[in-house]
Order: sequence, then structure tokens, then C-alpha cells
Amino acid sequence: MTTGPVYKLLTEADWSRAEASGATATALDVTDGYVHLSTRAQVHETARRYYSGQARVRLLRFDPAVLGDIRWEKSQSGELFPHLYGPLEIARAAGSWWLAAGQDGAPVFPEDV
Repeated sequence: MTTGPVYKLLTEADWSRAEASGATATALDVTDGYVHLSTRAQVHETARRYYSGQARVRLLRFDPAVLGDIRWEKSQSGELFPHLYGPLEIARAAGSWWLAAGQDGAPVFPEDV
């Protein structure tokens, strides 16, 4: 578990829906019943694995203390990931960026993430 920020990645379509509703609601999150988040140590691999090939990806940073019911649960690999049980309101984001795809297709992060 971490005391640092947690991150959420969104496709452009997911971001458009979040802007319209005020909260994220990706297909995976709706299916699983919680919001998938990543720590700083995890978010680069999450982006490479699930968002490569996207022209633009929205990255949101949150302070977990303001989000509510975060549970640390094992992924299929056994690694603990933060999961939010409740809405992820985009207005609570402490930072946001558009990530463009690099030459390998994976999203390129700002230096401070």
C-alpha cells in the first residue's frame, strides 16, 4: 500500500463520458463493480499493457485520502492494486494530462509521473 497519489487512465471516449457525467465509468470498472486505479509504480505498466496504440490517453492523479473507500486487492499477478468502491469524481483530480503515444505505441508520461 502507498501513501502517495493514485492514478486513473482513460481513453478519449471514456474521458468525454466522464466530463459529461462528472465521474469515470469505464466498461471494465462497471463490469467489475469498482474503479481500477494504479500507484505511481504501477501506472506506466498499466498504460503500456492496456492503452498502447491509443492516439491520446487521459491521465488523472488523485490523493487517495479524498476518494473514500479504497481497498488494496490482489491482481491476477498477485500484486496489490488500489480499487475504489464508489464514484471517481473527476473534479477531485489533483492533476491531469493528455498522454500521446510514443514511437513504441505506449503512452509517454510527463517527467514528474
